[in-house]
Amino acid sequence: MNTVTAPVPKTSFKAQMLLAREEAIVQTVNRLLAEKGFESMTVDEVAASVGIAKASLYKHFPSKEDLAAAAMVRIMKRTQDFLDSLPAADPPMTKLRAVVRWTMEVQLAGEMPSLPHQNSTLRAALMNNRAYLDRLMEVSNTLGGWIQVAQADGAMSSKLPAIVVLYTLFARACDPVLEFLKVGGLYSDAQIVELVLSTCFDGLAAR
Repeated sequence: MNTVTAPVPKTSFKAQMLLAREEAIVQTVNRLLAEKGFESMTVDEVAASVGIAKASLYKHFPSKEDLAAAAMVRIMKRTQDFLDSLPAADPPMTKLRAVVRWTMEVQLAGEMPSLPHQNSTLRAALMNNRAYLDRLMEVSNTLGGWIQVAQADGAMSSKLPAIVVLYTLFARACDPVLEFLKVGGLYSDAQIVELVLSTCFDGLAAR
């Protein structure tokens, strides 16, 4: 007996254009957050960079905090997609090093939005943003699970609380050392990543 499959409704041209505009806006915000941070970014320069009127921008995102939150949700989704792409059979330490390497590469490429300051209005907005909190929890749970297994099998020191390790790895996504070394001009981006990766996982003690 043949079954009839209902046709998938097509997205209207107008809807496609709105989605494309939103993606352009979020990409622009992501870049500006990486370049100057939330406090220095303005809605005017976002609109100017995208090439739309500020009034049109507000139709998509009603505030500066909403703009930045969308970029933070986007980078969290991108991070989880990267975590999901890693070979499941790889040891936890291998996966953790791969994640840290990737986050530093993204930062050096100018694609990593800077984390909000403790007293930032963005931080308050993010704490009320369900999409961001869900993404953050998903990433944290994945990394936390790998950290606990690495500690259990002796690949990572069990003397360190797992939450301390987790926050240390998160901090590599906004590590100022990368920019300092890049400005110095003594090392390539690839060398910078490997040097900082070594200090993070291998420590500073002579071996």
